[in-house]
Amino acid sequence: MHFATTFKPQHYDLYFDLDRQQKHFLGKTTITGRALTETIWLHQKKLQISEVLVNGQPQTFKLDETKDALYLELGFTGEVTLEITYTANLTDTMMGIYPSYYELEGQKKQLIGTQFETDAAREAFVCVDEPDAKATFALALKFDEQPGEQVLSNMPEKSVIAGVHYFETTPKMSTYLVCFVLGELQSKTALTASGIKVGVFSTKAHQLKELDFALDIAKRALDFFEDYYQTPYPLPHAWQVALPDFSAGAMENWGIITYREAYLLLDPDNTTLETKQRIATVIAHELAHQWFGDLVTMKWWDDLWLNESFANMMEYVCIDALEPNWQIWQTFQSTEVPLALNRDALAGVQSIYTPVENPAEIDALFDSAIVYAKGARMLVMVRALIGDTALRLGLKHYFASHAYGNATGAELWQALTQKTELDLPKIMPIWLNCPGYPMVSVKKIGNDLLLEQRQFFTDPSVASDQLWPIPLMSNYPELPALMTQKRLILKDYTSLRQKHGVALQLNMNNNAHFIVDYSPELLLDLLKRSPQTDTLTRFSLLQDLVLLAQAQMISLPQVLELTANFKNDHSQLVTRALLQSLDLLKLFVASDTTAHDDLCTLVVSFTSILKTSLSQEPNSFSQLDYELLQPLLLKTELYAKVKHVVDEQLYFPPTKTAWAKLPAKIRGVALKNMLVNHNSDACFTEFFKEYQQSVDPSYKVDLRQALTSSPKVAQLTELLANFKDPAVIKPQDLRAWFGEILANPVGQKLAWAWLKQNWTWLEETVGGDMEFTTYITVIGKTLSSPELYADFNTFFEPKLADPGLAREIKLAKHAIFARVNLLKMQQANVTQALSSLAWYQERA
Repeated sequence: MHFATTFKPQHYDLYFDLDRQQKHFLGKTTITGRALTETIWLHQKKLQISEVLVNGQPQTFKLDETKDALYLELGFTGEVTLEITYTANLTDTMMGIYPSYYELEGQKKQLIGTQFETDAAREAFVCVDEPDAKATFALALKFDEQPGEQVLSNMPEKSVIAGVHYFETTPKMSTYLVCFVLGELQSKTALTASGIKVGVFSTKAHQLKELDFALDIAKRALDFFEDYYQTPYPLPHAWQVALPDFSAGAMENWGIITYREAYLLLDPDNTTLETKQRIATVIAHELAHQWFGDLVTMKWWDDLWLNESFANMMEYVCIDALEPNWQIWQTFQSTEVPLALNRDALAGVQSIYTPVENPAEIDALFDSAIVYAKGARMLVMVRALIGDTALRLGLKHYFASHAYGNATGAELWQALTQKTELDLPKIMPIWLNCPGYPMVSVKKIGNDLLLEQRQFFTDPSVASDQLWPIPLMSNYPELPALMTQKRLILKDYTSLRQKHGVALQLNMNNNAHFIVDYSPELLLDLLKRSPQTDTLTRFSLLQDLVLLAQAQMISLPQVLELTANFKNDHSQLVTRALLQSLDLLKLFVASDTTAHDDLCTLVVSFTSILKTSLSQEPNSFSQLDYELLQPLLLKTELYAKVKHVVDEQLYFPPTKTAWAKLPAKIRGVALKNMLVNHNSDACFTEFFKEYQQSVDPSYKVDLRQALTSSPKVAQLTELLANFKDPAVIKPQDLRAWFGEILANPVGQKLAWAWLKQNWTWLEETVGGDMEFTTYITVIGKTLSSPELYADFNTFFEPKLADPGLAREIKLAKHAIFARVNLLKMQQANVTQALSSLAWYQERA
């Protein structure tokens, strides 16, 4: 039941009186709107309602906790004013209104912030908590204020009267975008070209210079989006606020975006390019939302992709324009694309568009691999098909038609179709509504080529007859733009090959969401020219080979043999693809086996070629490749225990207090090296203490990754023993700690046992936020033994009844089974191949 069918709010006056010491607040919500039925329904959750007035008169009310509902039997329809008085508690779940904790000069402090997406606004005020129930909001806020504290919200503050902070009224917007932050903050501000005030805020535990990078990116990104969308930014300011405790990466509250500190702040004097890229794309993503999601909002959560897929694509469009030397689309290819391809190859995966009614299922829609990565890839495909100019004109029309309102996916396709001849409303729903993606096999039959499509699964036992309209994006114009049938024949390939002078290739630039299985003859034809082909061609060939190996359509030794064709490649993108193939091999080797030694020999053979080229032919590398390859190779050599990396004294600081000051690009390797190869209890204790005391987000990540790689059971057990202490490990960081210990062969059974033992506590602590199901995702990506697969099924089978967990459990089950089966079928082949590496040494 959608409550907006009974009551349509028009305006909210929100009053909060917060007591941080007692962790509760008094609230009064005044709503003007239209009753559409004589009995109206409103959302509330965990609110202690003391009084309801209807048009100034006391009204009896009823609660239905199963529906998070307050319902009123008005006995009339039409315009009405509701006044609801209540009390409620601040939470420690990082949802609703909650405190963020930090220390400053040894003193414990806190900020108060909000997180209302997807359906937590009802925990702060009575409302119709649905995306299409848009209204205007006027906030009034009182709290136990101390000197030097301030309050930020969606709109500017207009006055302070008797300790109450009053804010200007917002434009029409959805409840989940209401936000405020209060406490002791520092900031830096700037103005955009159109006069929008941009600000970056943090606690004073950080150096002020850590705000500079974010301010520069935010200002330039807002200028870019105003020009690109040809639609003005509709609010007077754009605040970017770093919160010490934050569940997600960031949240696009209109005019006041909140961030995890690691995704907004950085030390400009010691940071990596990858960290800069990550923070810049997160900022651009959230600012893209100010139009896609905030100005125009999906009508219901099943069209979540309208928000997230577009913001995910636009972050790359924006940063590519702001920092072209970063070649940020390579980052899209090496992160978003494999994330989408691996997840979308599992049986039972959700589609981009997923119907949902049960509130418990809504948070499960926020699948980073599907709604974000795959959805963005769909839109990259659309952009490649219709061109950037048509996309921009279509978006301008879309914003003009739906500003301050709601839209569906169909309405977006209609807007874009007006500017192109392609029938997007016919083509795109299949890609959005159908889970998975196709594989196109290409092989010679006589003098012709046969192209055939079928759905790709990493589990070879699963099959489907689903067909897609595939944009072939071929270098041969004789092929159609779209392949809609199961089979397609290209006549007289020999003559075409001679005519074009190059091998046939599909999915040029790797923009479309499918993979290609070339027959050996055609693949070798492509590989012969691989040094001359573009970087994306080489990358996509490797990417597809690894996926085909996971599905056991080709053997891993075959992939190994083919990777030798790329060992002289100077691209960091292709190198990442090669390392992905090596990562797959790590599944097959235990640390104390000959096979592990053989894999390390292979790694050293691979890295030594590149390192020699980096030192002897630096001009043959682009500046970007040169900068990104060095730390990448260092990490790989650490795995292989290359002597000069393990023992290099340059990586050791002269004093114990200098770890944080090591160059950021080598610091993570240096710290991990200490815990893996020079482990001592004193060093472990020092690093763990450093983690708890540092406020540098990047340094804390380096320390965490070092600590979780410890080879000592006792040390990993100590880490697990601190998981439930938020003063040591914040709940926002717990999943990363758990996932890294789970991925450590020494710690895998320890971490799995901890999760089983503490599942109820985990649900109570972080079960209310949209990241909770990703604990199951992490398990699905990691476990690989028949024993743990059986134990996973035993533990999670009873939890399939929970609609918020069911899909993730089924997907993890498929992922683990496919991995167990791959190991069973390929173990002997991989061991044999690794034992004879002469072929690798001999190939050019």
